[in-house]
Amino acid sequence: MVLETYREKRDFKRTSEPPGASKAPSPGHSFVIQKHAARRLHYDLRLEMDGVLKSWAVTRGPSLFPGEKRLAVHVEDHPLEYGDFEGTIPKGEYGGGTVIVWDRGQWNPIGDAHKGYAKGHLDFELNGEKLKGRWHLVRIRGKPREKRENWLLIKGDDDEARPENAPDILVERPESAKTGRLIEDVAGEPPGWSSKSGKIIQESAGPAKPEPSKLKGARKAAIPGFVEPSLATLTGKPPDGARWIHEIKFDGYRLQVRIDGRRVKLLTRSGLDWSAKFGERLASAFKALPLDTALIDGELVVENENGASDFSSLQSDLSEGRTDRFVFYAFDLLYLDGYDLRAVPLISRKDGLSQLLADGGGPLRYSAHFEQDGDVVLQHACRLSLEGVVSKLRDAPYRSGRNKSWVKSKCSESQEFVVCGFVPSTTSRKAIGSLVLGYYEGDELVPVGRVGTGYTAAVAQDLYERLERIRTPESPFIRRLDAEAARHVRYVKPEVVAEIEVRGWTADGNLRHASFRGLREDKPAREIVRETARNVASTKLKSPVKLTHQDRLYWPDAGVTKEGLADYYADVWQRMAPFVVGRPLALVRCPDGIAGLCFFQKHAWKGLSRHIKLAHDPKDTSKEPIITIDDLDGLISLVQAGVLEIHPWGSTMAALEQPDMIIMDLDPDESVPWDSVISAATEVRNRLAACGLTSFVKTSGGKGLHVVAPLKQGAQWDEVKAFTKSIADAMASDSPERFVAKTTKLKRKGRILVDYLRNGRGATAVAPYSTRARPGAPVSMPLAWNELGGGLGPAYFTVNNAAIRLSHLAADPWADFWHAAVPLPRQPARRKRAA
Repeated sequence: MVLETYREKRDFKRTSEPPGASKAPSPGHSFVIQKHAARRLHYDLRLEMDGVLKSWAVTRGPSLFPGEKRLAVHVEDHPLEYGDFEGTIPKGEYGGGTVIVWDRGQWNPIGDAHKGYAKGHLDFELNGEKLKGRWHLVRIRGKPREKRENWLLIKGDDDEARPENAPDILVERPESAKTGRLIEDVAGEPPGWSSKSGKIIQESAGPAKPEPSKLKGARKAAIPGFVEPSLATLTGKPPDGARWIHEIKFDGYRLQVRIDGRRVKLLTRSGLDWSAKFGERLASAFKALPLDTALIDGELVVENENGASDFSSLQSDLSEGRTDRFVFYAFDLLYLDGYDLRAVPLISRKDGLSQLLADGGGPLRYSAHFEQDGDVVLQHACRLSLEGVVSKLRDAPYRSGRNKSWVKSKCSESQEFVVCGFVPSTTSRKAIGSLVLGYYEGDELVPVGRVGTGYTAAVAQDLYERLERIRTPESPFIRRLDAEAARHVRYVKPEVVAEIEVRGWTADGNLRHASFRGLREDKPAREIVRETARNVASTKLKSPVKLTHQDRLYWPDAGVTKEGLADYYADVWQRMAPFVVGRPLALVRCPDGIAGLCFFQKHAWKGLSRHIKLAHDPKDTSKEPIITIDDLDGLISLVQAGVLEIHPWGSTMAALEQPDMIIMDLDPDESVPWDSVISAATEVRNRLAACGLTSFVKTSGGKGLHVVAPLKQGAQWDEVKAFTKSIADAMASDSPERFVAKTTKLKRKGRILVDYLRNGRGATAVAPYSTRARPGAPVSMPLAWNELGGGLGPAYFTVNNAAIRLSHLAADPWADFWHAAVPLPRQPARRKRAA
């Protein structure tokens, strides 16, 4: 009965918190501190005693400054299983909010724990991952009729205490000790920060259908034919405060769904009926909802394999007539069963919508919202390369037209432009190679240059066919284009609108490093104006290397051309350079893109650009020169040559025989879940740390993760290889069911290969930021350790979304890579002793 109070406060059909075992396990001395973002952020201290966790809510969290008193409110006992709980408690449940395991370990009482607890003065030592040393819990005398029992948590004055000018441990170490994630990363799971942000908890049985007549502000009325949609005003940063809620901004088509009996219409933002475009599957899902009449506002998207909405994929599916991947995210309810709900507060409209879709499935989703500070929501959306955030006043009515009760904050600059012409492809018949764009100033069209990447093969052909039908002999622009800009241009009537991702501008007002995202058939060309007040010249690097056939599609499925790859490398060059400059390179070349022949190349070839340097490997018996680059010009020359993967040595040409890094490649069998790969990376990190090495992590762009540790040059290749082999062998010996250190495929089933062979002389691994010759144009992306998880898989980041992430990072997660270099430890990793 000791957990009776704990269980009475919780509905375990709704919360994933553990109910607790009926039989207490053998006694121990575990402790956990859980960071808990409920109505107020606090930290829950839990000490194992008598088969339960004695618990205190520390309102401001523990302090390492000796003598500083922190209020600790004694709360009900929790089951031991709770010490491993990390996740989201649903809103409305006791303690509703997000929980992470901030610290954990063992505690040892000083003196008799039971007597100290009963007396109200408990002295103990902590041996956690963050907190150590001596601590005091002291009960303070309560006021008459005060229900709660208040204690004080005080750090003892010992070697683990910090001086007053030292950093706050809560600020210095905000991450989970269990998964390395921040509390914001866990908020809203499942499924986390992606366009799949649906309900936090899926109830076992959905609530009853909402009753619109009981909603404050509902007005009995006939269903409208169409309601002009509410449009968000663009703002530089999202608003903060309890008045606002925040939703992920989707990358698709805004639609209003009108349901009237068995008839379903899908209306664009201008009221056009596009029902026929989206197929019967979507209409059937709306017909199955438990209602008679409704108007639902939302966004139609197509999601990529990582769960993010992808406008290019939506465009491709529409071009190909494919309807099986459409997903509709509903975010507002304007009318329901005889009642106009536009005057009802937003949060009530969303509650009603949530009830309607509680048992929904297939292509229908509820667009969940977040109540954290807007900056926090936007930061995480951008870090995952999502579209942005829409912030809405929680108690506002539905207002048609552009207004400030809805505001949007974007992760990347994008806007619509008018298509004024095109240049045919130089590599494909009846396909466009680039679009010529402009915008209106008054009644006149102002040119902004060309965009030559972002088109899939199907979209490039569809655009060609469409634009050929509206060709015109005269330029529609206010001013005459110069000879270079007008070269090979076929002008068209200014009727078509394209959405473009803008990464930079030239000083004379032309787009730079821009990418096509799709056509906006729901917006009239005459309304397209410049969204920013003035041109800002791009500071991005530019190489003078000329690309031939720059519209060649290297990744036809992702719409990434040769020009697009060169733009990407110009964006990431300063971060990538330290890992590729002055090193021998092995390359994967695909001169015709991933759809053509690809081959591995270590040596020079005929017609090599002068920007690609040749070097000599004294141990290479073939005597053929090896390849290296010194600058961005060399990298762009590799792009011109069809290089889609760059694999450098772990040493420089200046010290060829002395590696300056360790690379542990975690290569999972296809059946291994991603969480297990993350766990393996953490184990490698811990083993390297035990040897005095600091490690960094990156996605491979393929199937797994790379854990990389910098070295001070000095050790030879055979020493480094032996050291890394000892790590791999120890992991395989300690956990043979999880890991294997040999590349034999037969032994890898259900396991992760800990590949240490990347550390041999002449062996290579894909460079940070290098692309991979795989569908989707994935890249090998450096991460911070606390970013692992949350659906961020090995190929999540691509050429098309990497720029958004990098432009919104507060700090480069690998900025201190070379500063962390130490000599190779002479003591190899030891295996765990058998118990």
